[in-house]
Amino acid sequence: MPDVMSSSRLIGVGVGPGDPELVTVKGVNALRAADVVVVPVMDTGERGRAEATVLHYVPQEKIVRVVFALNERSDHGRREAAWDAAGERVAQLLAAHPSVAFATIGDPNVYSTFTYLAHTIGALVPGVVVETVPGITAMQDLAARSGAVLTEGTEPLTLVPVTAGSAVLKDALSGPGTVVAYKFGRQAAEVAEALRETGRLDDAVWGSALGLEAESIRSAAELDGAPLPYLSTLIAPARRDGSRGGKL
Repeated sequence: MPDVMSSSRLIGVGVGPGDPELVTVKGVNALRAADVVVVPVMDTGERGRAEATVLHYVPQEKIVRVVFALNERSDHGRREAAWDAAGERVAQLLAAHPSVAFATIGDPNVYSTFTYLAHTIGALVPGVVVETVPGITAMQDLAARSGAVLTEGTEPLTLVPVTAGSAVLKDALSGPGTVVAYKFGRQAAEVAEALRETGRLDDAVWGSALGLEAESIRSAAELDGAPLPYLSTLIAPARRDGSRGGKL
């Protein structure tokens, strides 16, 4: 591995859930200022949301596609190998360029591939400066598009990846406050059942492909158990009595 100057910078840039208009001004500036912009792709080679969004702001020739095992959860060895290979590729880019941006959907500090990349690069490239630019999250976008209020007054907000198991979601739904579930598409039936059992079904809303042509936003009461897109998002608002400022 070539030596990398300590001034090299790796910037994780959140580019939002899919709608290119939701990339922040700071995010656009970071993408344009970087020497190269890395976008994660699956080994199938298909264009992901991050790449599609970035192409609205930087030319194709500035983009470097790096394969990550984004959909690999069962084969730990294959996932680790993919992360290592991706880290080596980005380390090579840092050796050749002072500034490398990594575009990630949503926010780089919320369930992001960038977390694993930064950890890998920290070991491969001593002295590299790692920065992040926050991005709009899917729960914020879904709240805006559906009219669901995420929090009021003293209500807590719980974010649960359903890939951790539907039991984790059920525990959260049994508590107070609003519950947001990420990545629940393949377990839609279990999610619907958890909502019914906890009395949270009627007020909940789910959405997928937010800001894209295939966007779907519907009441959770319409969940019929059929699988949904993997990156579906659910909001189950807190139980409220309808009074203004009731939980202040």
